[in-house]
Amino acid sequence: MNLPNALTLLRIFLVPLLVVVLLTRVEGHVYFGVAIFLLAVATDFLDGFFARRRNEVTRLGILLDPLADKLLTAAAFLSLVEMNLVPAWVVMIILARELAVTGLRNVAAGRGVLIRASGLGKAKMVAQVVAITLFLLSQLYPLLRVPALGALAVVVTLTLVSGADYFIRFYREVLRPAAAAK
Repeated sequence: MNLPNALTLLRIFLVPLLVVVLLTRVEGHVYFGVAIFLLAVATDFLDGFFARRRNEVTRLGILLDPLADKLLTAAAFLSLVEMNLVPAWVVMIILARELAVTGLRNVAAGRGVLIRASGLGKAKMVAQVVAITLFLLSQLYPLLRVPALGALAVVVTLTLVSGADYFIRFYREVLRPAAAAK
């Protein structure tokens, strides 16, 4: 266990706390929810930073980090659906892409090919963080609803485009070389 993996595990443990805080709707739940969410997002940045800086990239970290990201964003978006802030069909698009890309990356890894996160995937994650934060804060500041919807449109666009990019890369890096080898 090293610091980057501990930060990733902290992010995973923050997920159920985030859901409980958002959905119990106690006094100040939005502020606490935003704080927990942004703390979890900070661990995502810090785990990668420390793993590279301290040369502590591990196989466990490579596997857990994307899982922790998906758990965090899925929990946040599903909570937003439950709070009637985001339509369920949008979240289904996001979750379907996440599951499909995870499946592709697992198949590729099983064949010895590592499909790294793309710039589009990282942009999607940033857009998700912005959208989730804006939707949460829009409960306190209703004027943020319009920018939140705009950010959600960006999320859906990047979700579809980055998903297509992963399928193309999977074809180029896994399927085409396998077919050429036959």
